[in-house]
Amino acid sequence: MNRYGRLAMEHWQQADPGRLAALEDPTTFFSTLGAQVEERVLELQEHLAGPGSPDETYLEKVGRLNAARLQAEEMALAEMVWLQPPTSPDPPSATDEYLWVIHRALNEDQDEQGQ
Repeated sequence: MNRYGRLAMEHWQQADPGRLAALEDPTTFFSTLGAQVEERVLELQEHLAGPGSPDETYLEKVGRLNAARLQAEEMALAEMVWLQPPTSPDPPSATDEYLWVIHRALNEDQDEQGQ
């Protein structure tokens, strides 16, 4: 299981443990999901990085590629991993609230950037 699969599993454990418990084979599910997220990140990263310019320095290129990777990760995780809040009469935990603040902030940043 890659890091995206582990991240997804940890998120599901916090955000909706019932949904996680309902999975027949969580390891296979999150291994597959992690691989799909990784593919999506690579696809988005290539698109977001765009072509380099002839006068681009090495550090500028590294910065451009790193920024594209981070943005691609944010987008792919928002698309494929982050869960909608469960419909439950119980109030959300402090951890759930924190995760949703981060999730909303990432989505707002993407909306502002026109993504």
